[in-house]
Amino acid sequence: MHRNVRHHRIGWVRPVRVVSDDERGLLVWLDRGTRVINEVAADGRGMRAMPFSEWVGQDYRLAETVWQGPGVLKFIPPGESHSVWWFRDDHGRFTGWYVNLEAPAIRWDDGTAAGVDMVDQDLDIVVAPDRTWRWKDEDEFAERLAFPDHYWVPDAAAVWAEGKRVIERIEAGEFPFDGTWTDFAPDPSWKPGAPAPGWDRPVLERP
Repeated sequence: MHRNVRHHRIGWVRPVRVVSDDERGLLVWLDRGTRVINEVAADGRGMRAMPFSEWVGQDYRLAETVWQGPGVLKFIPPGESHSVWWFRDDHGRFTGWYVNLEAPAIRWDDGTAAGVDMVDQDLDIVVAPDRTWRWKDEDEFAERLAFPDHYWVPDAAAVWAEGKRVIERIEAGEFPFDGTWTDFAPDPSWKPGAPAPGWDRPVLERP
């Protein structure tokens, strides 16, 4: 289970398949058609469907839906404040990377279910196949920082600094922006996932 958590609440859950797990990090696959969980307001709207000032006053619930987009390959390096996603088109062709800035992932294993929890820090970087890049969601990041009692990012400067550090890797063509896994193809026998029992286990305390 790949989970985004915030203030000890689950923001979303993505059942994923482990592709590899080694000293470089954890590589997982999110398939089209996977049943996923999202936090929504009582009326069913998601956080991005309203101003953050409205969101913070909502009652929340968790709702199941289906991942409709093409499959996504995600790489989670140990101890780092980001993950890297490989985007594809409907034909499985690589269309670029997505750098998700986030608090370092924490692993958990309950025996029947296992996963990683991270805190999505909202600011992202979109990277084209030729490694040209652009920031994404700067306005959303700034809007939420204006609500420090409710927002889950305590240090905006650290998030920007992590993004700039990753950009140096992008521009240098360093791993994982060196072509690694751009030709990845999932095993045809793999089926879309679904939340396993224990997907809603309590969120771990961060150090």
